[in-house]
Amino acid sequence: MPVVEAEQLTKDYLTGFWRKVPKRSLDGLTLEVRENEVFGFLGPNGAGKTTTIKLLMNLIFPTSGSARILGRPPGDPSMLRRIGYLPEQPYFYDYLTAGELLDYFAQFYGYDAAERRRRVDRFLERVGLASSRDVQLRKFSKGMSQRCGLAQAIIHDPEAVFLDEPMSGLDPVGRREVRDLILELKREGRTVFFSTHILPDAETLCDRVGVLSDGRLRGCGAVEELVSMEGQAVEIVFELSAGAGLPDGLEVTRTGDRYRWQIPEADLYAAIDRLRQSRALIVSVIRIRPSLEDYFFGLMKK
Repeated sequence: MPVVEAEQLTKDYLTGFWRKVPKRSLDGLTLEVRENEVFGFLGPNGAGKTTTIKLLMNLIFPTSGSARILGRPPGDPSMLRRIGYLPEQPYFYDYLTAGELLDYFAQFYGYDAAERRRRVDRFLERVGLASSRDVQLRKFSKGMSQRCGLAQAIIHDPEAVFLDEPMSGLDPVGRREVRDLILELKREGRTVFFSTHILPDAETLCDRVGVLSDGRLRGCGAVEELVSMEGQAVEIVFELSAGAGLPDGLEVTRTGDRYRWQIPEADLYAAIDRLRQSRALIVSVIRIRPSLEDYFFGLMKK
């Protein structure tokens, strides 16, 4: 059974002051997220990522279309107990300590006092905040607050976790900690659905990704499959022999005494023959692997 199913999910907002007109934020999204996968929801700011997650969390309601999570409609109480959610800009009562905050959230799931204490200790340790248990949230850095938010999202051991821009505003250390936690959740058999515009993180973490732009899904699939759709290229690094000139028409980049020449993979052997005729010394030939960033920007140009 898919964890997330969206069928022609659409959301319009009314904009304007006097004569309000509808503005489409999400346009006919059809999407499926599978069990025990990390799914990255990618797109520039304003693409509709947060709107999608809010629709799935039943915080706003669709103009048309439908969605199901774990086989249940959004807002079904039996489903809500099985998922965790961290919004993009969470606000917590900043006079509470980290321990008090997690205890507060744990009460929603009916745990007794002893079980709440065990879970608070366990999840503070898990996100690296055990030593800050009694520190008020107002004294936390952005990264510490984000880790505390992650702890509240998983304190009840949910089957699926929804994270809206979980790495936004974090330094490299904080991003690494969040990435490690997402991978740990996957190893435990959970499904993680997270939105981001930080493409290297998505390429590192995700089994599959969906690319959203202007409210429409532009592409979806496994990262390896998507990047393989980009044209393959190779880079030839060479040096020129004494007295030899650079062949005409080559678009190269010079670094010290070496030249770098990028060409389509299909032109490799012809390029090598041309360099040999010019008495160039070939230092290396490297296949350039397309990246998720290449695929992403290719879609944005369409």
